[in-house]
Amino acid sequence: MPNNHVAQLIKKLEDQSTEKSKLVDCNFAISEEDKFKVEALAELFHCSEEQLVADLLHAALLEIEEKMPYRAGTKVIRVEEGDPVYEDVGPMPRYMAIKSRLSKITQCA
Repeated sequence: MPNNHVAQLIKKLEDQSTEKSKLVDCNFAISEEDKFKVEALAELFHCSEEQLVADLLHAALLEIEEKMPYRAGTKVIRVEEGDPVYEDVGPMPRYMAIKSRLSKITQCA
């Protein structure tokens, strides 16, 4: 069986390059206590504070999206296995619309 280490490395480097090209700079303030936590975690895991904050923010945003509550409205939007599925009147549809709008603005700029 041929050794694929170099091919795997090339794939990893290409993926990292693609991800880095999508990064944008953000500047925001955090509490002094949170700054100490970031510094401690970065030292513990041998990574930069910037990378740690980016990873933490990404994980938190994914979890927020997963846990955004569904609130059933009165309008049936489809039927699945004989049961009505009601439109979501919770925050998720508004969030998705805002996210889509902001994404389109960025793509046009």
